[in-house]
Amino acid sequence: MKNDQKNFVLFAVLAAVILFGWQPIASYFFPAANPPATKIVEGKSEVVPNPGADPAADTPTAVRDRALVLRETPRIAIETPRLKGSINLKGARIDDLVLTRHKETIAKDSAPIRILSPSGTGDAYFASFGWSGNGVQAPGADTVWQASGTRLTRATPVTLTTQVGGQRYAIQIAVDDGYMFTVRQTIGNAGTQPVQAATYGLLSRRAPPRDKDTWSIHSGPIYEIKGGVNFDVNYTDVDEAPQKFDTQGGWAGFTDHYWLTALVPDQGKSNVIQFRNTGDNVHQADYRPATLSTVQPGQQATATSRFFAGAKEVDLLDRYEDAGVVQFGNAIDWGWFGIVEKPIFAYLDWLFRMIGNFGVAIILLTLTIRLLMFPIAQRQFASMAAMRALQPKLKTLQERYKDDKPRLQQEMMALYKQEKVNPVAGCLPTLLQIPVFYALYKVLMLTIEMRHQPFVGWIKDLSAPDPLTPVNLFGLLPFTPPSFIAIGVIPILLGVSMYFQFKLNPQPMDDAQKQVFGLMPWVMMFIMAPFAVGLQVYWITSNLLTIAQQQLLYSRHPGLKTAPAK
Repeated sequence: MKNDQKNFVLFAVLAAVILFGWQPIASYFFPAANPPATKIVEGKSEVVPNPGADPAADTPTAVRDRALVLRETPRIAIETPRLKGSINLKGARIDDLVLTRHKETIAKDSAPIRILSPSGTGDAYFASFGWSGNGVQAPGADTVWQASGTRLTRATPVTLTTQVGGQRYAIQIAVDDGYMFTVRQTIGNAGTQPVQAATYGLLSRRAPPRDKDTWSIHSGPIYEIKGGVNFDVNYTDVDEAPQKFDTQGGWAGFTDHYWLTALVPDQGKSNVIQFRNTGDNVHQADYRPATLSTVQPGQQATATSRFFAGAKEVDLLDRYEDAGVVQFGNAIDWGWFGIVEKPIFAYLDWLFRMIGNFGVAIILLTLTIRLLMFPIAQRQFASMAAMRALQPKLKTLQERYKDDKPRLQQEMMALYKQEKVNPVAGCLPTLLQIPVFYALYKVLMLTIEMRHQPFVGWIKDLSAPDPLTPVNLFGLLPFTPPSFIAIGVIPILLGVSMYFQFKLNPQPMDDAQKQVFGLMPWVMMFIMAPFAVGLQVYWITSNLLTIAQQQLLYSRHPGLKTAPAK
């Protein structure tokens, strides 16, 4: 009895630690979904234009309203099925871009996601392309380019031209049906002496990133060198010192949870990729060729690069990788578990396309996983039944050899061998489900395909926590409860399903263990509440299928349900 009390006190302390300490730990290792916002307020800060001859930003300017900044410079429109914005002819920058198919919130009147914004605005974020070298007079940030048209569409590329000193410059910009721009830069030497020149591209980003950088979801600098995508550099590293990499091909940019910008230089050339802080909280990614090209009088040199600015849609990223952008599909931070996550995503996405409801697709995915694991679960229950039958004999051995632990282990192993029972066989299905559950967590958190997807009733966004909580009488009381106690309806259903699942399990002989199992469903309810509803739907479905499976297997192994004599 005394030991039981000690066990219960130990569990109570452990449960309190989990309940109160889980949130700060999980926010880094397993970030929960963000609740859908309903109002977007623009920030107010500042950013800098880039110079002409060196791929680095210069002195910041005052912050102003975006609409005013956009009206101050000549522009050509960008119009595609997925993109809308404009190119700034002053400085030849792609600095005004929104994603028409993705909204800021689930509100009907929500603004589209803005991914690029001009210098001088609070969230300045832009791409620029230019030249540097020896004997080169390059266009600068104040150079106003001439455009061959008034709109950039899939069918109508535009060419920007200017002349500085003895050199003629042209930038041809094309865009596809996704989020990829093709940038073809040409320098023509109209002088009397040869010049050495190289193109560059840069991304300049000001203001805090959209999303927090966590252990499982990277937000910050991203780059590919030597056949691998790297997420090991963060903004703090760049603040401390420039990060420079030499590579064949390669690409570099900035990633958020769902959004990505990336400069993709010529994949057949040696390039230098760099991240740096150009001052006043402005971070920059840039590239340049490893060597300069010599352009003789009367000749010209052309370099082609690409620029991605958009959503990290799996199919699109894979398509660009197939088109030659090395490892671009891994711009999504699948991690070392991608070998499991990618097949799960492919199947889940296929189900969604067939059915049209992501929640139903998650339920069918869960059903598929449980069907595949059904034979293993049968063996698990058979093993549990055998272990259950051995409990009285094991108890006798424990009492007989309580002062001789080595002998006790020997006798227990001999008993297992005699009865042909594997004591760890019952753990196998649980161990198999852990990687599946973690892989599904990563899929639901990483991929944009579930973002803002409705399910049923009040569930308008499966990638966010359940917004409906009885704490404020389901919204009738005019206050928003703290996240710690804002337990939604779906997490409550999760706790209830776990409770009935545990009730169907054979009751342990130890009273403290009974109390542990009795409290565990409600502890897990609090732990899971901040996670995406989609993940909770998976778990509830899995619990219900487990209950049905237990009922079936209990009928085959009635000894499992009968508690052994103490």
